[in-house]
Amino acid sequence: MFTTRPTLQGTFGMVSSTHYLASQSAMAVLEDGGNAYDAAVAAGFVLHVVEPHLNGPAGEVPIILAPAGGEVRVLCGQGVAPAGATVAHYRSLGLDLVPGTGPLAAAVPGAFDAWMLLLKDHGTKTLADVLKYAIGYAEDGHAPVERVGETVETVRELFEDEWPSSAEVYLVDGKAPQPGELLRNRQLAATWKRLTAEAEEVGGDRVAQIEEARRIWREGFIAEALVRQSGRPTKDTSGERHTGTLTLEDLASWEAGYEAPATYEWNGWTLCKAGGWSQGPAFLQQLALLPPELPAYGSADYVHLLIEGCKLAMADREAWYGDAADVPVDALLSDDYNAARRTLIDPEKASHELRPGSPLGGEPRLSAHAHAVASGAPGFDAMGVAGAGEPTVAKSPASPVPGEPDVREDGLTRGDTCHLDIVDRWGNMVAATPSGGWLQSNPVVPELGFPLGTRLQMAWLDEDLPNSLTPGRRPRTTLTPSLALKDGVPVMAFGTPGGDQQDQWQVHFFLAVALRDQVRGGLDLQGAIDAPNWHNDSFPGSFFPRGMRPGSVTVESRMDADVVAELRRRGHDVTVGDAWSEGRLCAVARDPRTGVLSAAANPRGMQGYAVGR
Repeated sequence: MFTTRPTLQGTFGMVSSTHYLASQSAMAVLEDGGNAYDAAVAAGFVLHVVEPHLNGPAGEVPIILAPAGGEVRVLCGQGVAPAGATVAHYRSLGLDLVPGTGPLAAAVPGAFDAWMLLLKDHGTKTLADVLKYAIGYAEDGHAPVERVGETVETVRELFEDEWPSSAEVYLVDGKAPQPGELLRNRQLAATWKRLTAEAEEVGGDRVAQIEEARRIWREGFIAEALVRQSGRPTKDTSGERHTGTLTLEDLASWEAGYEAPATYEWNGWTLCKAGGWSQGPAFLQQLALLPPELPAYGSADYVHLLIEGCKLAMADREAWYGDAADVPVDALLSDDYNAARRTLIDPEKASHELRPGSPLGGEPRLSAHAHAVASGAPGFDAMGVAGAGEPTVAKSPASPVPGEPDVREDGLTRGDTCHLDIVDRWGNMVAATPSGGWLQSNPVVPELGFPLGTRLQMAWLDEDLPNSLTPGRRPRTTLTPSLALKDGVPVMAFGTPGGDQQDQWQVHFFLAVALRDQVRGGLDLQGAIDAPNWHNDSFPGSFFPRGMRPGSVTVESRMDADVVAELRRRGHDVTVGDAWSEGRLCAVARDPRTGVLSAAANPRGMQGYAVGR
């Protein structure tokens, strides 16, 4: 089978990420004696610098880790809604949805503390060791990918008129960043250098320094600057200027933490995901909905089955997932429930309905907005509105397929995400999906060099829903790294950017790996990544303005024309996108029988690379 690149193999260490500089920085840490967790932290901070339109330190990151010989755990780097972020407060401002930009959309930042906790508990390196790569690229500069400058150009007027601190970093002498020219963020470099110096004042103990860095983020100069920024009136997607609700008390009271993964057993595999505060269990539900015998891989029957199963899982996500109420994950994954749900799939007809189930016999709970978009209310076409969701790959704004951040002059933005996977020679494995805190989400905090995030836009302003905006609770996130075990042993870590599409593309990738493994032997990571992919938007989007397109399917033009024709015959509203437009998957693997490590990276978007030896 043709692949764009080989699946890398070796025995020392493997890294795959959405940017080559992050991948190589992680590899440098491995070469310097660090483990997978040291390397992941270094790469995470490099991604803040080299993909600032896709993630930042004040964003969020869920992490799944499998320490060699230890338990698989989820490290939650998704911050909660501030104490003042009540539905009543937002309604009092005349809002029906949380804005897509600005401080009102900012949760308590989660990424920094999660990376620090990972380093402290599972790493071996010091704070200075892992931050030096990001500091170097921020201070000395790096040649940015083309999309950074394109994103800045789309918000040029907003930066110049409303967000001058952002213009200072990204419109130097009025010029947006250009490929081949050095982009610097000296304020960010100064922030990390000051943080490191203050942390080192506690002495030479590695753990003590990391704990001091965490305290400084929550209570020191960084916390004070974040709160000042939240209090500055800022123009957002509502067209108005609002202040946020973040306080020093909010920052001081939240820490990242560990939890058990949600899991599902499928044909000898165990799939591990974050819990129902993420969309992770929707991946598991799609597997649970599969019949015992699958149609031929890649056939119209196969694609139709996966599309229709995804619609049912995502409808349940809308009705049952969130952090404001208990999520019945066990019931949603139960055999009886999914056997009944499976009967809703018509093998000859595409559904255009939003059909959540009743896993415990209760009535599904949907927001008024979700009811409206599901009923076909005008003005909510997810494919036609910038800001409809986290997209995936840079392309022309005229493309019918969502691309990397679309940003309008009024500040209506759509940010994207990053991903990284690492496995080291000792068998430690990690998957992480950093996002939020995009350069186009909020103004750069002048004292720090990075903006606040906007994850609260994923919560509803309706009361008594699983995903209602609730102080102290996490907004439901689309960020969803994956880790797979075979016969109880960790063998593969993977993930992708892409918002609502993440747990569609990842299901397709995993099945490609698993089904080919049965036929060919061995994990063909690159072949599974390169295979023609697709997604649907037949459920309310997670991002402002929360659109939906019932019956839609977007496929790559490399999909067999006969399959596309048959999908249309069955009632799917098919959009044929570019040949390489669906997904930005990364993956690493370890064969427990031989110790051979593997890695592959997505060619879509051009900057994702795997490295290793």
